[in-house]
Parts: sequence; C-alpha cells; structure tokens
Amino acid sequence: MDLGLHNKIALVVAASSGLGRAVAEELAAEGASLVICGRVTKTLTETAAAIADKTGGHVLAVTADVSVPNDVKRLVESGITRFGRIDILVTNAGGPPAGTFENITQEEWEAATRLTLYSAINLARQVLPGMKERGWGRILNTTSIAVKQPVEGLLLSNSLRAAVTGFARTLANEVASEGITVNNILPGYTRTERVEELARMMAEKQGITAEEFKARWESEIPMKRLGEPHEFAALAAFLVSERASYITGTSMQVDGGWIRSLL
Repeated sequence: MDLGLHNKIALVVAASSGLGRAVAEELAAEGASLVICGRVTKTLTETAAAIADKTGGHVLAVTADVSVPNDVKRLVESGITRFGRIDILVTNAGGPPAGTFENITQEEWEAATRLTLYSAINLARQVLPGMKERGWGRILNTTSIAVKQPVEGLLLSNSLRAAVTGFARTLANEVASEGITVNNILPGYTRTERVEELARMMAEKQGITAEEFKARWESEIPMKRLGEPHEFAALAAFLVSERASYITGTSMQVDGGWIRSLL
C-alpha cells in the first residue's frame, strides 16, 4: 500500500529511542524526510545517522527539550529552515514519574504538565499556521492506554494524557475543514526502555524480579506478550498518511487487546 508519504516532511518528537524512533524509521522508510528531536545530543545524532543509513532518507536532528516553549519554537523553525515546511507532527514525550496522589508534589505536577500537556499544545501551535496555509496536515499525539483504562500507580500519566486527549479531540473539530487531521495513538505495554524501567521500579517495590513483573503484564494481555515498537509504528504511519484523510478525532490503541472496553 502506498501511503502517500513520499516528499512529506515529518517532525517526530522524542525520537532518539523507543516508540519515537520506531515511528521515525517507519516514516523514513515510506519516503518522508524527518526532523527528529531528543534531549541527549550524542544519542540523537547516532539515531539520525542510523535512520539515514538504513532508509536513505533526509534526517535533521535538533537537540531540544519539548517541555521548554523556546526549544519547541526553535525546533520547528529549524525544520522549516531546512525543509521549507512541516507536514506531519508526531508528538511524544517521556512518561511522567509513577506515584499516587499523596506522594506527588506540586512541583512534580507542574513539571509533568509542561512535559505531557503543554508540549503537545505548543508543538501544535507552531506547526498549524503552515498546515492551514497549505490546506494539508497531520497531527498525531502519542498518549497511552491509560486514557481509556487508568493504570494503577500512574496518576500523573492517567490525568495529563487524558487532558491531551480532550485537547486533541476538540482541536480536530476546529481544523477538520482545512484538510488537517488530529488523532491520538495509545501504546500499550511495549518493549521499550521506558517500560523496562517501569517494570524494574515496580518489581523492586514488590520484592520480585523485573521478569516476574513483566510476566504479570503479559498475563493481562490477550496476546500474552508485550508489543514491539515496529507494531506501534505501523499504525502511526497510516494515521499520518494520505490514506487516512477521513480519520480524525480518534484515539486508537495498540495494546494486544489489553483495554477491555467496547470502544
């Protein structure tokens, strides 16, 4: 299937590793040119070189922290300077720390809000004017299965990713008539560094090994295994493609059946 991504310019956030990198690789393989960002210059540069070598695509790496508004502005401006425009935005950010209501501080709430909610808002604010001018655009927010079925111990993620969902669903209606789609993609338990770290942390609290804890997750998933990043990236590529032109305002999970709701 030709996704119509040749010559499109895609900005993929937090693409040094994990889900962001998988999405960036998939889009580059489909012919898109990339702007990618991350906070660690060395890792980001190595990722950009690896994607370019693997796909033959054009990749611009920009060191940036998306929780900082000026970094977001500089990131988008760098992409426009290099490629002339941004057609596709895939938002993403490291998950906020685990915790319950009683042990999360005001400072942690504020930092998580900047990272998870404001980053998506600020990125959209920067790319939308150009998308409206051209009458074509795709915004895809990476959220979490927690927005449909809250995950125990992840109060910050449960709360703020739900806020991103509300923002995106409303924005989708506002820009739909201008050829711009806005969707959310919800990763389930996927084999990434973030999930491995979370498993180690939760396992330590319970006095078991990380492998034993991951086995519990797998037992809750109908497919009985963790997802792989490339499986997530496949849906992401479709949702930002020309073929998905009549899909907007949706939140689609890639979770092996973990969410038990009907919708």
